[in-house]
Amino acid sequence: MLSSSVEGAGARPPLVTRPLLLRFVSIIGASTSFYLLLSVVPLYAEASAGGHGGAAGLATGALMLATVGGELATPRLVARFGYRLVLGAGLVLLGAPAFAFSVSGSTAWIAAVCALRGLGFAFTVVAGGALTASLVPAERRGEGLALVGIVSGVPSLVALPLGVWLAAHVGYGPVFAAGAVAALAAVVSVPGLPDREAAPGRDIGVAAGFRTAALLRPTLVFAVTALAAGILVTFLPLAVPSASAGVVATALFAQSAAATAARWVAGRHGDRHGAAVLLLPGLAAAAGGTLLTALTHSPVAVVVGVALFGVGFGAVQNVTLTLMYARVPASGYGTVSALWNFAFDAGMGAGAVGFGILAARTGYPAAFALTAAVMLTAAVPAWRDRGTEGAGAATGPEGGDGKRREG
Repeated sequence: MLSSSVEGAGARPPLVTRPLLLRFVSIIGASTSFYLLLSVVPLYAEASAGGHGGAAGLATGALMLATVGGELATPRLVARFGYRLVLGAGLVLLGAPAFAFSVSGSTAWIAAVCALRGLGFAFTVVAGGALTASLVPAERRGEGLALVGIVSGVPSLVALPLGVWLAAHVGYGPVFAAGAVAALAAVVSVPGLPDREAAPGRDIGVAAGFRTAALLRPTLVFAVTALAAGILVTFLPLAVPSASAGVVATALFAQSAAATAARWVAGRHGDRHGAAVLLLPGLAAAAGGTLLTALTHSPVAVVVGVALFGVGFGAVQNVTLTLMYARVPASGYGTVSALWNFAFDAGMGAGAVGFGILAARTGYPAAFALTAAVMLTAAVPAWRDRGTEGAGAATGPEGGDGKRREG
């Protein structure tokens, strides 16, 4: 009887609960809707514009600009209206406007619809991310966030190529409808989710989060690794000789698989031994993989380099988000979600734009090498975060006293 009591006392809290399973429904719906149309809409815009005028870039630019702006505004909306209302509104804005793409092929119309969908996606990732953090036990946060990453990552792996294939075989209209239905169908799961409850500690605004070193350091490290991610998915097909098209597909798949596995391993390790010690090795792996990718004429170097980048990127994804949630009270989850997603999207966008300008002057191999060097500048904040785990809880612009503990 005594041994049974001791075993029960030491048992870890369950990770997968009914609310988390319901949350998976909205994650899958939003991810499927977003990625199914991510490459299809630029194709449609370019075809509607006659193949010229930069319509594809404008469509994607409007989507990402609205997403980044919405991510910064969402914590305030969550504080006022709660998780469920903002998440539900995000799914509707992500889904319903997709029906409108078929109304007109005007570039301005397509960009406007993309902007609405970007705003909706921002609501789903920030409000949904904060809600997810509240559903995962603090003792298993790293593992829980890794599981959520897998749940959101699998639909993106399937939906991105599937959307392009469907557009070529059945036309744009059915793909737009499928993207709309995927998000709208997930709305039914929202009423079953718990809403935001009053939490101890005052709310931390996004501006205060940017001024809080304990949150800014991991945000910067993640933004730098996301910068390289945006470069690889955009320019790897252009940098590798056209005769090696299969190498690019293999490399990008290896990156996604490696990142997913690394997120899971980092999450389990972090829950048991602390996450902060993995930040610097993760950054080093990502930078090393980017440097190796500079050998664009070597298929082995490209595949190994991109896979190594995936290992580092996946580890940094999990570690930065875990650390940031550990450094705020529950009232700050919305701000953490906004900062992390802002780093992701802004980093990828800035990387793609900056690398294009750089590569035009230096060539792709030198540009990849210079990117790796830029990534290593984040070693300074990564080093400072070693061993600080939940220290410096963000209770205001100046940070906290470092005494807050999770669990």
